[in-house]
Formats: sequence, structure tokens, C-alpha cells
Amino acid sequence: MSDKIIIYQKPTCSKCRATLSLLEDSGEEFESVNYYEAPLTTDKLRELIQKLNMSVHDILRKDEPSARSLSAASDDEIIEAMVENPDLIQRPIVVRGDKAKLCRPPENVLDLLK
Repeated sequence: MSDKIIIYQKPTCSKCRATLSLLEDSGEEFESVNYYEAPLTTDKLRELIQKLNMSVHDILRKDEPSARSLSAASDDEIIEAMVENPDLIQRPIVVRGDKAKLCRPPENVLDLLK
């Protein structure tokens, strides 16, 4: 594969750090995006969800206190809440070309390195 690898992550997240370590060990070049410093737009988040081939509810961190108020929300409302509060997004997300993986567990990234 020659597509650029991008990891969307939070530096203080243990799963993100473990995934970053696997990427570094792979020798592959990659770009790291701290989406707290470079916030995701609604369009970018929709694109990531599509590449993940997951539902909006699948990437919602339901254990976050602010997620409780979203139980009856529409997908659009949840996406808006995620853009406003990135803690609501499951992480890390690694993209390569038109594919993406939610790297929980971090070893999921290995599927993109083959």
C-alpha cells in the first residue's frame, strides 16, 4: 500500500500511545493528528465514520457523562456533539487511503500495515 497513514488521536490516551508505538515500530511513515489541537470538522468526522464502516453510535464513547444526554439524539446531533466535545469520540482512529480502523485494541492498526 502506498496510501499515507494518518492517526487521529489524543496524546494522553493509553490506546493512542500504544497505537503510535506500533506505527513507529512498523517503520511506515505516518502523520499524527491531535484532534484536540486540530479539531475535526463535521465533514471530516462524517468521512472518518464512512471509512470506518461503522455507525455513529459505534464510535460514541457512551461512558462519557455528556453521552448520556444523546441516547435519543439523531446521528446529525451526535456528530455535532462529537465535534464540539472530542471526548465523545472513540479513539484512536487510523486511516490509510479509503480504509480506517478504530484501534481499540491498538493491534487493529496492523490490518492497515499489511
